[in-house]
Amino acid sequence: MKKNRGKIFFGLVFFTIIIVSYFTDLSEILSFDIIKNTYQDIQVLVNKNYTLYYFVFFILYVVVTAFALPISLLKTLLAGALFGFWPGLILVSFASSVGSTFCFLFSRYALRAYTQRRFSSYLERVNKGIESDGWLYLLFLRLSPIFPFFIINLVFGLTKMRTLEFYIVSQIGMFIGTAIFVNAGVQISNLNSIEEILTFKVILSLTLIGIFPLLIKHLYKSFKK
Repeated sequence: MKKNRGKIFFGLVFFTIIIVSYFTDLSEILSFDIIKNTYQDIQVLVNKNYTLYYFVFFILYVVVTAFALPISLLKTLLAGALFGFWPGLILVSFASSVGSTFCFLFSRYALRAYTQRRFSSYLERVNKGIESDGWLYLLFLRLSPIFPFFIINLVFGLTKMRTLEFYIVSQIGMFIGTAIFVNAGVQISNLNSIEEILTFKVILSLTLIGIFPLLIKHLYKSFKK
């Protein structure tokens, strides 16, 4: 029975998040303070079978991301807190990209009507951005923390962008932000709020990094003309 407690715990967490997210505000269920106050208890469980829970957390991260639940930052912090920097970075980098691609495909083939109705204003801007800058526009959005993670996944599913292209650009574009938040998770005991991570300086730096490839492209076009 003791061996199955961990599996039962993670299973209940997953199904609770999926069900509750549609009926209440997730910020009341899973918040920065809750993670900070409880991660050490979960850490004890993880340390007993690190490999198993690493794999389980990877699967949960993929599924939660695929369902477009707006808690990507919180689960990234938790990954850093539980598994450390490098293992957490590898886990989140691949799980977030795979989950985002599933969300992209769900939007394209199963949620098209909902996404068009719910995010029509975003879709128009994204189509213009892709028409002008191609995959570089997605790279810019991924690098900048200003744009909601889950909305990008849903809206791009309605564009003409190829699935493999979406995955590769997402993997590259989210890497820097992932590293910042996983590292914050490693040091979560020293943090008092998310605002200490998302400072104006960090947001500005990531946004400038995202703008840089677009700037290079436009300079190249001007030079070519």
